[in-house]
Amino acid sequence: MTSLLQYHPFAVSAYFVSSTIITFAVPKEELERFVPEPLTLDLHNDQWAFLTIAMVDTKNLKPKGMPDFFGKDFVLIGYRIFVRYKTSKGKNLRGLYIIKSETNKEFMRFFGNIFTRYHYTTTDIKRTAENDIVEISSKKSRFHITYRKASGELTPLPENSVFSSWKEARRFAGPLPFTFEVDSKKREILLIEGVRQNWEPRPIEVLSGDFDFINSLGFEDIRLSNAFEITDIPYYWKKGSFDKW
Repeated sequence: MTSLLQYHPFAVSAYFVSSTIITFAVPKEELERFVPEPLTLDLHNDQWAFLTIAMVDTKNLKPKGMPDFFGKDFVLIGYRIFVRYKTSKGKNLRGLYIIKSETNKEFMRFFGNIFTRYHYTTTDIKRTAENDIVEISSKKSRFHITYRKASGELTPLPENSVFSSWKEARRFAGPLPFTFEVDSKKREILLIEGVRQNWEPRPIEVLSGDFDFINSLGFEDIRLSNAFEITDIPYYWKKGSFDKW
């Protein structure tokens, strides 16, 4: 049973030291079963939907406005789908729908699951960097990715990307202004709005990678289509709000 505390009852702030974002394109027919009504897929060329993984190194995550000694440092991993939602007032919003959340610390798992419905689990996270090569991996979650850090627009798009340019790909870089949660019984949408500064996604070149969770979803056609790194971002999430549908 969902507690009222899980509806994001207060604003939260954090500092994103780095965020690595990997986005896969999937035919809309294969991804739509993961998205509950009234959300709809955010599409490219009316054909491709997108599943993204964000691996975020956060510092000083705390209730917004609280003194710094309340802040904690975590690694957060979110598997999200790009979606759209039309509000009861007719406003069209772009955002993300979360299907899996992980963190490297039990403290975040415990309190994250009290105040959100993201269903955090804990896992091990290892990040190493040598010159311009970065590797992020987890033995427990069975994933790894190795990439070359940003070198501007000269960075090649992934070989099978559905995008024709980085400019086009940035539209699906995330995070978007909203994250959505659905309460089908109450016919309510919970909207969590994020506010960010200095948001400049820089293309990275993925050299190798494999994600056990993505593999478990059994897609017949899935294409790595963009990858970005973002650093040094002040960020906060507003208190959750509701919209009836």
